Amino acid sequence: MKKKKEEDFRDIDIPVYMISVAAKLAGVHPQTLRIYERKKLIRPSRTPGSTRLYSAEDIQRLKYIQRLTQECGVNLAGVRLIMDLRRELEVMKKALDEAEKRFEDFEREVEERMENIRRSHRRDLVLIPRGEIVRR
Repeated sequence: MKKKKEEDFRDIDIPVYMISVAAKLAGVHPQTLRIYERKKLIRPSRTPGSTRLYSAEDIQRLKYIQRLTQECGVNLAGVRLIMDLRRELEVMKKALDEAEKRFEDFEREVEERMENIRRSHRRDLVLIPRGEIVRR
C-alpha cells in the first residue's frame, strides 16, 4: 500500500478551521468573520450542525481582505468590488488560455495541411528544349 505524503493532507480548499481558529489565523475577531459573511465577502462551509468551517484558502482570503481594509483603506464595499473583479479576471484569463490553445491547435493544423499540399505537388523543374514548345 502506497503511503500518502504529508502535502496530500494540506488541500487548501478543505474546510477544517472553526471560526475561533480562523479568526486567530487571520488576525481578526470572530465577529469580523460573521460581518464578512453577511457582506458576502467570505462563504465558509457549514457542518450539519451549522458550525462554520474555514479552509486555508478562506484564511488567505481573510488576510487579503484585512490588507485591503487596514493597509489600503478600502471599505468593505470596495473590497467586494475588488474581489468580484479579481474573480472576473480569473474567468477571463481561463477563457484567454483556452482561446490561445485553440488558436495554437488551429495553427498547427493549418501548417500540417500546408505541408501535405506542398508534398502533394511536384516541384521538379522539367527542361523542355526550345524547339519542342508549340505556340498556337
